[in-house]
Amino acid sequence: MRYPSEKIFFIIVLVVILGGLLLFLLNNIVFAVQDEHAVEPISIYVLLNNIFKNSGIYAFIFSEEKSVFRGMEVTVYGWHKLIMLIVGGTLLYLGSVKKFEPLLLIPIGFGTILVNIPFAGIGDDGGFLKLIFDFGIGNEIFPLIIFMGIGALTDFGPLIANPKTALLGAAAQFGVFGTLLGAVALNAIPGISYTLKEACSISIIGGADGPTSIYLSAKLAPDLMGSIAVAAYSYMALVPLIQPPIMRALTTPEERKIRMRQLRQVSKTEKIIFPLLLLGVTLLLLPAAAPLIGSFTFGNFIREIGIVERLNKTLQNELLNIVTIFLGLGIGTQMVASKFIQPETIGIVVLGLIAFSFGTASGVAVAKIMNKFVKDKINPLIGSAGVSAVPMAARVSNKLGLEADSSNFLIMHAMGPNVAGVIGTAVAAGVMIAVFAN
Repeated sequence: MRYPSEKIFFIIVLVVILGGLLLFLLNNIVFAVQDEHAVEPISIYVLLNNIFKNSGIYAFIFSEEKSVFRGMEVTVYGWHKLIMLIVGGTLLYLGSVKKFEPLLLIPIGFGTILVNIPFAGIGDDGGFLKLIFDFGIGNEIFPLIIFMGIGALTDFGPLIANPKTALLGAAAQFGVFGTLLGAVALNAIPGISYTLKEACSISIIGGADGPTSIYLSAKLAPDLMGSIAVAAYSYMALVPLIQPPIMRALTTPEERKIRMRQLRQVSKTEKIIFPLLLLGVTLLLLPAAAPLIGSFTFGNFIREIGIVERLNKTLQNELLNIVTIFLGLGIGTQMVASKFIQPETIGIVVLGLIAFSFGTASGVAVAKIMNKFVKDKINPLIGSAGVSAVPMAARVSNKLGLEADSSNFLIMHAMGPNVAGVIGTAVAAGVMIAVFAN
């Protein structure tokens, strides 16, 4: 049934009048709450007003909090938290829809949303996300367990079969140390100020190794951990977009068609000895890197020894998956407005991209230089796999190789520098810890 417009107008006016009358009556109704000593009046208006002042809507519009960031007091307004909720939603979108590093970006995105809900206290002392952070990230347990899982998933065979590709993994670390200087140079820009420890933590993004970035920032720059972790995992996810233009620009079509000699078969004994040898060298030369390298080699030894398959499967699956969930949620506790909406965050994003790009370019350039001195030529495309994004960087090298020659498969050759990059980034972090942690 359709009403004429004047009847609709009459109904609206009547509803408004009745609603106003009802609110007036509620405001004047008093309920007595009596205890053994006194009678205290409670107004419905006061009750509703208190509910509104504790709502998210009120907090986003009117709230104002003081917080401490890097030893300085900062003011966090309600709309800052609303921005962080949008950031969390963006991370969820990238992880779930675009499928960029979904295993980490989805938990980080959800953790970012939870920790920025007004009045919930999820990231405060006693909140469940803060408990997760203190237990697993604040004391660096989760990144080390992640390294155990990565070790259990890693095959060192391609690196053992072609040891010279380790140089390509080392070359990618030029991006790390080059960006360290860049972070220090950014201090010349007003509003941006990094300490040397913070510059170290930012530069490790160039290794495209999320767990190492978290581990190092927990030791050297805990206030910047959230921004560093998100930048590291974001650039890992964007490997297929960032690396190819750099690789094409630095190589010729002929170089991209270079065929590498088939790798030799690596014995089981060699694979068992290698992690023990790597751990021994670390103990002698760089003990500061022993937690990372030790966890990595432990997982790999479990994989190669072949007599504790239950442990191997647990490291690769259940344990790695559980810790990945908690690691992502724990990082979310650091994605608060007081730490993220700062000029330094922009610097981290820019420097992270420079570090990653420079690391990619360094690997390709060193491969081209090596070709002037070695008999068996190296396809420069595998140099870009020297960053620690396992196995994404190796897949990108293989993809570009197939574009140049549809029968030239580079995936196994690229895995050599790829796993060497994991070791190289851990070593770089160990050097920084040894020099600056104390």
